[in-house]
Amino acid sequence: MLPKRETMPTTSAKERLLDAAYELFTRHGVRKVGVDTILAASGCAKASLYRNFASKVDLAVAVLDRREAVWTRDWLEREIKARHADPRERLLAIFDVFDEWFRQADFEGCSFINVLLESETGSPVRTAAALHLKRIRAIVRKLAVAAGLADADAFAQAWHMLMKGSIVSAGEGNREAAREGKRAAQLVIDGWPRR
Repeated sequence: MLPKRETMPTTSAKERLLDAAYELFTRHGVRKVGVDTILAASGCAKASLYRNFASKVDLAVAVLDRREAVWTRDWLEREIKARHADPRERLLAIFDVFDEWFRQADFEGCSFINVLLESETGSPVRTAAALHLKRIRAIVRKLAVAAGLADADAFAQAWHMLMKGSIVSAGEGNREAAREGKRAAQLVIDGWPRR
């Protein structure tokens, strides 16, 4: 189960700003959320925002870093490791984990994909989102190597395309996207050359 976005009460203005921005950016996107909305949700003054973050862009990059810690590391990696010891089965388990995520009433899609698509080419936020997606591919690559698959880089690219495609399809309303993605993934992994 994807961790709730609820957080422990904090007293630090920086943490309150991050908590508020995390929730707002995850739900509405970075572009649609203004500084005043973040300040109102966090209960912080504008001076606190700019004392802790040079700009809204810096806050958005910090939110993406938190998303990687919460979503990629604390949830996705933990869940796939808990389901199987075998690297090949862990690769397929990604889609089982996604299936549970896609069926949640508050499914919001992938923040990294959302930010990547809504940001201007070359912007710091887009660059940060692309870096976080690259780190997810690195997880897939590591599993591919452990599973004895040839050309782990190419495999990770192809597998990650299936992952991202299923997320986008679920965002379109297809709650079966992970199961359909897993069927396609099974064909990919069965046909992929071994080392």
